[in-house]
Amino acid sequence: MIRLAPVLAVLVMIGPVAAGLVGTVLPALGWLPVLGGDTVSLDTFRALRAEPGLWTSAWLSLSVGLGSTAAAFCLTVGFTAAAQDTRLFRAVSRLISPLLSVPHVTLAIGLAFLMAPSGWAARLLSPWATGWERPPDLLIVQDPHGLSLALGLMLKETPFLFVMLLAGLDSLPARRILATTRSLGYRPMTGWLKAVLPQVYPRLRLPIFAVLAFATSTVDMAILLGPTTPAPLAVRVVQWMGDPDLTRRFVGSAGAVLQAGIALASIALWVAAERLVIVLGRPWIRAGGRGRGEGVWRALTVTAMGAAGAMAALSLLSLAVWSVAGPWRFPDALPAAVSVQGWMRGGADLVSAAGATVTVALAATALALALVVACLERETRLGARPGRPVDWLLYTPLIVPQVAFLFGVQVLLILGHLDGGWLAVVWSHLVFVLPYVFLSLAGAWRRFDARYIAVARSLGRSPTAVLFSVTLPMLARPVATAAAIGAAVSVALYLPTLFAGAGRIETLTTEAVARASSGDRRVIATYGLLQIALPLAGFSLAGLAARRFSRPR
Repeated sequence: MIRLAPVLAVLVMIGPVAAGLVGTVLPALGWLPVLGGDTVSLDTFRALRAEPGLWTSAWLSLSVGLGSTAAAFCLTVGFTAAAQDTRLFRAVSRLISPLLSVPHVTLAIGLAFLMAPSGWAARLLSPWATGWERPPDLLIVQDPHGLSLALGLMLKETPFLFVMLLAGLDSLPARRILATTRSLGYRPMTGWLKAVLPQVYPRLRLPIFAVLAFATSTVDMAILLGPTTPAPLAVRVVQWMGDPDLTRRFVGSAGAVLQAGIALASIALWVAAERLVIVLGRPWIRAGGRGRGEGVWRALTVTAMGAAGAMAALSLLSLAVWSVAGPWRFPDALPAAVSVQGWMRGGADLVSAAGATVTVALAATALALALVVACLERETRLGARPGRPVDWLLYTPLIVPQVAFLFGVQVLLILGHLDGGWLAVVWSHLVFVLPYVFLSLAGAWRRFDARYIAVARSLGRSPTAVLFSVTLPMLARPVATAAAIGAAVSVALYLPTLFAGAGRIETLTTEAVARASSGDRRVIATYGLLQIALPLAGFSLAGLAARRFSRPR
């Protein structure tokens, strides 16, 4: 098992992506015999080009993806440069993990409840500040420019980039570098930007590419927060693929190829911006400015991070309020009474969706954790650490847009009579859970002191016995944390569940998106709260398990 683990991991991650891309590109070229497509041509792309509002949808995907990623990156870097080694920075570092575990759909629903014309923010400010006695006629959520979608993406991706930045800083002597810059007269923020950022940024490039790919091709958040006339391209691709007229799947495949091209274009534009920043930044660094007047910038970045955190917290709190709200007339700040009718209306459907979510998450996480531990143990035994190509392999399922290859995977599952089953959903989740579990565990595993293993081996224990009696108990906390992160990723997955489950496996995420159009905020809020509760329960259990298995015995 341990010897074959790397091969199995690559097949699990790269196999579906490669096969799915082939299964998407061929129908995009008109070849899908089961639907009557037996010739290769560009007619499908011509039909795609004739779709009304196509280029508006494409521009929305590109602009929202680039804008939200740039905002999240600037907020993360600016706050870290302004506040590193402060009490505030340490507090944010501790609080960021719970926000990271919040599913995209949950945050999107909460943000919509907060920002809508009749949302909680308007109620808290009315009528004393706004004069509104009725909800204003304003298009705030699902605005035509995608600003609310970009805001939601920024709020969700900032914690991810912040955690990746912290991981990159752990491998650098950042404190010594900053101490040196201060001794030369540089202000803290200027010294960090000039001396630390150029060294830590290469470790952020792949996470940024993953964020770009997700932001340009998100479906669940775009359905809840994005414009509808026309919708972003990824949403329209899913609609074409789910059209009762099966021939529309050819257009959907062509749209998926275009979506992949948009993701690649966003990455290319980001790389071009990197080159421009390097050209403009070198003279700034060489000029030797010490950062006079940076206090204003430090205050702005800290305030912006505080505002983002407050907005995310209020969004989640609005879910809790709506889930137990009774009659609630506008502009009252709070409901007139507390009621559990929302939970009662969810009833058996809520329990069923929660059960399916938990079982799929547990299975996918267990398989991912077994493969990752086997891969890392093989590294330890061989005494070799993989290079940069392995990092690219890990990020491949995250960089390639889901909508670009999941349709091809669905076609393969249909041909193999596996679609719509529980195993198909678990397998599709494993593709995305595995990279996150590996990235979460690899750092701690590779820093483990190999002398413990050497001592155990000198006492006559086999490598497998050492793994289970020494390595895993001593690494219980990072292993449990990686498992909790994997389960949280599984809970949040929407498109893999939709495509592999063929609509027959209903999880909390798919049900929350489906019910979002119903307008019943109380029932929608119950699904959103359960989506938060499951990952938080996973992290709590991980902490308890870590304390239990890491105790001296």
